[in-house]
Amino acid sequence: MRRDVFQAIADPTRRAILALIAIQSMTPNALAEHFDSSRQAVSKHIQILTECQLVKQEQSGREIYYQLNPKKMKEIADWLEPFRKLWEGRFDKLDKLLINLKSKKNGK
Repeated sequence: MRRDVFQAIADPTRRAILALIAIQSMTPNALAEHFDSSRQAVSKHIQILTECQLVKQEQSGREIYYQLNPKKMKEIADWLEPFRKLWEGRFDKLDKLLINLKSKKNGK
């Protein structure tokens, strides 16, 4: 079953895994040390991230190292960009409204 990228990053553990491997490639055991869950649970999270192509694996001897797939992360960022601009515009309008209301209240 192919999972949706946004379903994959909705989970806080998977977001934490992405943050860890963004800094450096890690083995499943090294990743599991950062969580209170079992290695099997962490491996399941890694599997989901791999299925969504957010994570790539590289074999080095007997170890498998997982690393962030920057191309896939850029696809997500590119998709979100128009929404970010929309939100920023709305927040700017809200800031102006609040400043206006505050100045009216202080001016009375």
